[in-house]
Amino acid sequence: MPTPHPPRSIDLILLSLIGILLLVGFFTFISASLGLLARTGASFGSVAFSQFFFGILGGLVALVITSNIYYRNWRRYSLYIFLAGIFATLLVFVPGLGMSHGGATRWLDLGFTTVQPSEFLKIAFVIYTAALFSGLHRQLDTWRYGVLPFLGVLAVVSAIVLIQPDTDTFLVMAATGTTMFIVAGARWRHILLLVVTAVCVLAVLAFSRPYIMDRLTTFINPANDPLGSGYQIQQSLIAIGSGGLFGRGYGQSVQKFEYLPEPISDSIFAVYAEEFGFVGSFFLILLFTALTFRGFKIAATAEDLFGMLLVVGFMTLIASQAFLNMAALSGIAPLSGLPLPFVSHGGTALFAVLASLGIVLNVSKYRINPRRS
Repeated sequence: MPTPHPPRSIDLILLSLIGILLLVGFFTFISASLGLLARTGASFGSVAFSQFFFGILGGLVALVITSNIYYRNWRRYSLYIFLAGIFATLLVFVPGLGMSHGGATRWLDLGFTTVQPSEFLKIAFVIYTAALFSGLHRQLDTWRYGVLPFLGVLAVVSAIVLIQPDTDTFLVMAATGTTMFIVAGARWRHILLLVVTAVCVLAVLAFSRPYIMDRLTTFINPANDPLGSGYQIQQSLIAIGSGGLFGRGYGQSVQKFEYLPEPISDSIFAVYAEEFGFVGSFFLILLFTALTFRGFKIAATAEDLFGMLLVVGFMTLIASQAFLNMAALSGIAPLSGLPLPFVSHGGTALFAVLASLGIVLNVSKYRINPRRS
């Protein structure tokens, strides 16, 4: 597919923010991993392999590759990419191939490492939704060509992730798709209908899945069951409070030893806050905010609607996971199992984040009047 003009250099500000977040995440993960040494059955070797080789090194290779693929080519193969993402995610239900942990079946056991294919489904969902909306944008304000196609796509991915079960991924993908729907030009009455539908779905999930109801009741009253459903938020708040203004110092977290559940994944922000305090936490929040706004600025100057929607989708995915994770551990949102991008353990998640940001960087090569952005 020919390009409309020769590509320019990638956005150096966004690339710099990615590099800084990678460094912060790397050193935070190293420190949090020390907490594994005090836990029976924990294997630092397997965790490090997944994070460093597959997540960081593999992710950087993916970023370089995707940043050099002309982004409009993704539109041509969007349906096949989407179907491949669905197929890969369904493989977790194949006996002997899928792996369960904590009551959820979300991983593929490859022998030398595990992979969470729903992370790739997120990328496929954004690419296909961007292609769908950009192709139907002149009719997107209609029920037939706007709401129904979007609900159909969302229903397919939601059904797959909810039976794993992975409610958090469902919420993030629904929020991302809705944001893309708004940007593409949907009617507000259709958006309101989607919001009402989402609230009804959440209510059904809360009453049908006790762990979701536990999260909501714990959020309302964190002290209600301090040794049960409220244990994680209690220990997280202790860790964050212990950090004070400037923190205990790098590597000096106490809560990561024995106290915080999942110190290298769900609770890693609490470890970071304990070691770097309010100032360090504000710096991390500022980094994610800058990354998000830079991404949206690239979206605003994209040369076409497809490029804009790609960037909006990927940046919404990353930002929603980051801010929901930090908000939950700070007690201002219900607890979730969402990882903190760049920081939490999860080689597949980090690989997917860097691959998607590579696509964003490629879109930045074809911006309109990049010097003004």
